[in-house]
Amino acid sequence: MAERGCPLEAVPLPAEVRESLAELELELSEGDITQKGYEKKRAKLLARYVPLIQGVDPSLQAETRIPGPSPATAPAPRQQKPRPSHARDERFRSDVHTEAVQAALAKYKERKMPMPSKRRSVLTHTSVEAYTPPDTSSASEDEGSLRRPGQLASAPLQSHPSVEPWLEQVTQGSSTSSSASSTSSHPGGQPAAAPSAAAAPAGPAALARVDLHSAPPDVTTGLAQHQHASCERPQLASATGVPRGGSGRALETAGGEQPLFLLLRQQSTGVPVSSRVSSKIQQLLNTLKKPKRPPLKEFFVDDFEELLEVQQPDPSQPKPEGGQMAVLEGELLAVGSTWPPSLLAALQQWGTTQPKAPCLTALDTTGKAVYTLTYGKLWSRSLKLAYTLLNKLTNKNEPLLKPGDRVALVFPNSDPVMFTVAFYGCLLAELVPVPIEVPLTRKDAGSQQVGFLLGSCGVALALTTDACQKGLPKAQTGEVAAFKGWPPLTWLVIDGKHLTKPPKDWHPSAQDAGAGTAYIEYKTSKEGSTVGVAVSHASLLAQCQALTQACGYSEAETLTNVLDFKRDAGLWHGVLTSVMNRMHVVSIPFALMKANPLSWIQKVCAYKARAALVKSRDMHWSLLAQRGQRGVSLSSLRLLIVADGANPWSISSCDAFLNVFQARGLRPEVICPCASSPEALTVAIRRPPDLGGPPPRRAVLSMSGLSHGVIRLDAEEKLSVLAVQDVGQAMPGANVCVVKVEGIPYLCKTDEVGEICVNSSATATAYYGLLGITKNIFETVPVTAGGAPISDRPFTRTGLLGFIGPDNLVFVVGKLDGLMVVGVRRHNADDIVATALAVEPMKFVYRGRIAVFSVTVLHDDRIVLVAEQRPDASEEDSFQWMSRVLQAIDSIHQVGVYCLALVPANTLPKAPLGGIHVSETKQRFLEGMLHPCNVLMCPHTCVTNLPKPRQKQPEVGPASMIVGNLVAGRRIAQASGRELSHLEDSDQARKFLFLPDVLQWRAHSTPEHLLFLLLNAKGTVTSTTTCIQLHKKAERVAAALMEKARLTTGAHVALVYPPGVDLIAAFYGCLYCGCVPVTVRPPHPQNLTTTLPTVKMIVEVSKSACVLTTQAITRLLKSKEALAAVDVRTWPTILDTDDIPKKKVASIFRPPSPDVLAYLDFSVSTTGILAGVKMSHAATSALCRSIKLQCELYPSRQIAICLDPYCGLGFALWCLCSVYSGHQSVLVPPPELEANASLWLWAVSQYKARVTFCSYSVMETCARGLGAQTAVLRMKGVNLSCVRTCMVVAEERPRIALTQSFSKLFRDLGLPARAVSTTFGCRVNVAICLQGTAGPDPTTVYVDMRALRHDRKQVSPSLGRTEASRQQTCPGGHGVYLRLGVPPSFGAGSQFWILKCSLRVRLVERGSPHSLPLTESGKILPGVKVIIAHTETRGPLGDSRLGEVWVSSPHSATGYYTVYGEEGLHADHFSARLSFGDTQTVWARTGFLGFLRRTELTDASGERHDALYVVGSLDEALELRGMRYHPVDIETSVIRAHRSVAECAVFTWTNLLVVVVELDGLEQDALDLVALVTNAVLEEHLLVVGVVVIVDPGVIPINSRGEKQRMHLRDGFLADQLDPIYVAYNM
Repeated sequence: MAERGCPLEAVPLPAEVRESLAELELELSEGDITQKGYEKKRAKLLARYVPLIQGVDPSLQAETRIPGPSPATAPAPRQQKPRPSHARDERFRSDVHTEAVQAALAKYKERKMPMPSKRRSVLTHTSVEAYTPPDTSSASEDEGSLRRPGQLASAPLQSHPSVEPWLEQVTQGSSTSSSASSTSSHPGGQPAAAPSAAAAPAGPAALARVDLHSAPPDVTTGLAQHQHASCERPQLASATGVPRGGSGRALETAGGEQPLFLLLRQQSTGVPVSSRVSSKIQQLLNTLKKPKRPPLKEFFVDDFEELLEVQQPDPSQPKPEGGQMAVLEGELLAVGSTWPPSLLAALQQWGTTQPKAPCLTALDTTGKAVYTLTYGKLWSRSLKLAYTLLNKLTNKNEPLLKPGDRVALVFPNSDPVMFTVAFYGCLLAELVPVPIEVPLTRKDAGSQQVGFLLGSCGVALALTTDACQKGLPKAQTGEVAAFKGWPPLTWLVIDGKHLTKPPKDWHPSAQDAGAGTAYIEYKTSKEGSTVGVAVSHASLLAQCQALTQACGYSEAETLTNVLDFKRDAGLWHGVLTSVMNRMHVVSIPFALMKANPLSWIQKVCAYKARAALVKSRDMHWSLLAQRGQRGVSLSSLRLLIVADGANPWSISSCDAFLNVFQARGLRPEVICPCASSPEALTVAIRRPPDLGGPPPRRAVLSMSGLSHGVIRLDAEEKLSVLAVQDVGQAMPGANVCVVKVEGIPYLCKTDEVGEICVNSSATATAYYGLLGITKNIFETVPVTAGGAPISDRPFTRTGLLGFIGPDNLVFVVGKLDGLMVVGVRRHNADDIVATALAVEPMKFVYRGRIAVFSVTVLHDDRIVLVAEQRPDASEEDSFQWMSRVLQAIDSIHQVGVYCLALVPANTLPKAPLGGIHVSETKQRFLEGMLHPCNVLMCPHTCVTNLPKPRQKQPEVGPASMIVGNLVAGRRIAQASGRELSHLEDSDQARKFLFLPDVLQWRAHSTPEHLLFLLLNAKGTVTSTTTCIQLHKKAERVAAALMEKARLTTGAHVALVYPPGVDLIAAFYGCLYCGCVPVTVRPPHPQNLTTTLPTVKMIVEVSKSACVLTTQAITRLLKSKEALAAVDVRTWPTILDTDDIPKKKVASIFRPPSPDVLAYLDFSVSTTGILAGVKMSHAATSALCRSIKLQCELYPSRQIAICLDPYCGLGFALWCLCSVYSGHQSVLVPPPELEANASLWLWAVSQYKARVTFCSYSVMETCARGLGAQTAVLRMKGVNLSCVRTCMVVAEERPRIALTQSFSKLFRDLGLPARAVSTTFGCRVNVAICLQGTAGPDPTTVYVDMRALRHDRKQVSPSLGRTEASRQQTCPGGHGVYLRLGVPPSFGAGSQFWILKCSLRVRLVERGSPHSLPLTESGKILPGVKVIIAHTETRGPLGDSRLGEVWVSSPHSATGYYTVYGEEGLHADHFSARLSFGDTQTVWARTGFLGFLRRTELTDASGERHDALYVVGSLDEALELRGMRYHPVDIETSVIRAHRSVAECAVFTWTNLLVVVVELDGLEQDALDLVALVTNAVLEEHLLVVGVVVIVDPGVIPINSRGEKQRMHLRDGFLADQLDPIYVAYNM
């Protein structure tokens, strides 16, 4: 009732009102009454009891309460005996927990939380078709203003007409979103001032004002230097994604390049999009702005040397103050003279003297009694089975079984008769029965663990019935299938016709109550492993005697049993103790309870049962079904045993049940909760007063105190309490004590919670076959605080947490299996479940289908709650319920829930007889097999032991850095390739200075020498070009440009050609007439809307006066489809070169200086930035000369190229190098590989190419598409043994996993192991490293990944005690520095201070934790010098120090092409100088982090080889928590998280880490990845993922080089263009 949102318990309600309310709830749940009618009737019933003032704290409502009848004056129903006065004390009401939850939610401040986004195809039920306004995801509402459920359901639907104002609001709020971007990534960071309204113009007008010629970005500096960019230049909106099923990946053009964005892309610049994505991210930021708890101050260093925060005990936390507890002694076990000496003796006695007495009645699913087993039948059938087992089962003439062997009992819950016969038959045959559940499928929850148990027990025989055996899964042979993990079993059907009647003179061996094992009961541990608990004959007899005395059982009593008769209390009461006392048991099958929850009450009434054995679940079910059952009476009951009375929600079930059925004869004292465990059997049970039991007691305990293991009553914080009831007294003949949970078993204090231990002859004896843990559990010796043992007899640990209360009553507050230690506090899973159930339990989820467990993430337990969602619950309702559960648990338990997942109905693994199999659920969660339909992760709240964000330390000066390197004995990290001046004659170098001159010379000297072969997808040569042919084609192009286009020298010409010889001819035609060519990838015919604006932008930005292209592309540029994408009227002159006349130019242009611009190289970086660099004639020829020397390219050589020819090294190899070196190039256009993946490898083999170049995308296509076809390729004659060098062209960290797998896959085709290598180039210099054909093999090192992200600082090894003694504090600085002696070259009187540590890469062994393999990026080219510089001070760094790679080379680009010529950027990138040391050399900054390391290998000159290792792009690096992360490292962790992750990309948005995951699986499996991705990133990188986006394969955009375009992905995400399967916003 309380979950309806009103504090009903402000006034205790009379029993008849409670009964009417219960009936009303049932009518509503069954649909017999409308919501409006329910509210009306309920309000009428409660009119006299509900306070007028809503929203007031329940503790304050007493003063404003309307006078009403007090509980004393309320009319009492007939036949009602008043309960003891203390039981009705207001402080100990059982529903105090429910009320506390509702009050906590009412007080909770409302927070806006972004609701997850889900694709329509994944939704099963939704009430919102088009939009999810942010304000519908409200986490909680004030109790006073709580809307009715009917209003809640209709609210989203009413928001449809007002969608436009909401979008308006989101658009206006986008500036807020971007303003939060500059907030520092660590707590305490202050957000920058919000930009003005004019700072972020949106819409077409803003796009029209875009400055198309702004400078390219600074790829080396941080955000602060260009913060003004976000105010001056708005971002262009991303182009729409490709329709599914198109030729390319989403957001990708046909050739792989992306829609271009010329403007600066800083991570702090927001995109003003009117999308729900940005508004939800803003909501997420709002929820994370203020930390819920103060940051922790203490640290410790763990095994992995990470600085993790550890929560120290709070000095103000409650501590136990009582004295040491005394051992609780139960009453003496009064062994009566009439008791039989053993259980089998009792069976024989009743079977022979009272053969007609009923023993067991079995019911069918309709409640009809199908069979009553008499004691005579039980005795005779058991004898028959025992004889058959011992004498009729043989194996090679040897008995199959011998005394002491274990036998599995496999019987369904609906057949207690055959189980009882089998159990006693095994005891008579001196066999050990092992009851297990019926395996319905091969994948039953926990089935494999049960198989391990059977194997460890040596079980070879399984007993079952004919009907059950027929229902088992069968193999093709008709035999029972072999279950996974199970030993080979022989199945024996024990129906009467299969058994042999024993001879009259045969008698079973005499049974005594000895120490031998009587039976083995299975138990599933917290981790999911199954163990067998062995119970001896003596313990079995003692347990029956103790239960008989405690419960007052007498002969011929009737017991109604709802529990599982195969184990636990159902076995002890319903099969063992009942036979000892000649009782009649009526067994209620679980299927009957599901069909008719009132059946057990009807049988109590029908059979006049004196005792009933139930669980609180059964009482709850019967409450919902009791309406209209006026004829039932429970007056015959003297004992209602609640087997799970220790659960925190059992007290409310007991009270609610009593409130309704007290009017039907149920006496309050009849309800007897008990506590039990597999190890100690029955621990305690409440006795009725007529058996001498004390009055029952209750306690309202402080939840905070319990979490610290301390008992505190009447806590001041009224919301955080737990009501518990006693579970009675200790069992007769038992001693009970409470010991500390961990470590030495010291006795607890009287106000301390610990583990209950029992010393009794009626406990189990061991875990079968597990001696180690048996000693820990079954042979515990509790000691006093002084260390003295309290007894010479060992105690058994029960696994129950509790304490001893007044009147020596036992209280249980939880189970060890459900204990979760978060920080320094302990929480019980049952308590968390009880709190979750108090939040509208019956509305959105199923009451009995909630699992709570903990998973270890980042060295601490994290709480996970999984529940089954009702089919009719909408997405919004479920999300609201989850939000309220999070708030309730946070308020009541002061702990955060790490993950809350809702799964579809009936999908959680079930335990036998209902309930959730928790360990199996946990296993599925960790394996990504849970398949939830809703997930809410809260890592920001829960993970409180992250290291503090690193603070930026004051850096030392560059001079101090270099002196520090000298003192440490380390050389400066500088390396160079071979000197060019010694390699070639200067006259020849001058002759090859201009490429047009080279082509003319070759056309004159070797006119028929073949330069180019172009292949198509079939491997056919589509065109060839000799030197003279290329020369003549270039002349025709030059003539057309001068005559038709009337271009002058220096004009820019855009070359829009598909990959081929025409592109090369057009390029040299431009050079012949003095024009500057600009290569542009042509638009894709199937995707003009995305690709054509890219072409148009490059043409406009480059100021091209003419467009050279083919006839087909000319038609495309002027088509109607093109008109929809761009303004076709604004194209410059378009020349079709297919039909130009054969004309010669009067004279070929010769540049006046080598520094004249030769061509413009435009490309898009992985961060989405369009940049054009200028290449002079001198740089062009120097580039060709270096590549020629490195790769030994001569006219007699053939090389194969499978690269895009539009930018970078791909363009140089395709268009320049063949003309310069004279070698023959076999051109393989990468798009042709879509039709024929083996084309490139076939070409390499066919033309015996020694050198070949490809991209990562080409290599990945071959590895994925041809990996299993190497045998077929070999049959086709593909042989790669000719390859000497296969180089991958890319501008990123080498992908060592891909290159290694490629080498292994095609090793069978003869590919040499050392052939595959990588190159390194960038915008400022397209070729810095190439492996080449000579020199040592590439080396691979393993570095500590944490060192890369920390810029790890460690003390230099050379600093000894003398230096350490000179530690001082640097004047004006922070931290410890070393004062150094001054080298003579610096002059007298100088002082230098260096920081004790430097940015050194830490090398580790292969396979070490956090090890990251890095392979060398090829050999440095001739004429190239490389140095590693500090990213901020610009000083040189030492060997193996991480810094920015700077390059000095004659073939570096001369600058960015900018109309306004911003010289600041030009000088910064292309004319940088070291701040100290060699300040004269001009360097180009690559924008890549890396390090140089001198190896033990020697190069061709005999010198030791310096290896360059590239770590990643500075521009792509993520600055999070004061540390530098490279996206590829995080992405690698995510890809390893689950087999369904096909690809992944990460980026940041306003300091939130966004992970986009491509799902290679079913859409309903998408939500499994959310928790796994979050876990992986937390564990390996100490980062909290803010948003997880699950998308289809192919959504992550990739350029022609195979590099992920993360910024385009980010723009697509923010513009809501990804069509995601699911978007999860982690709280």
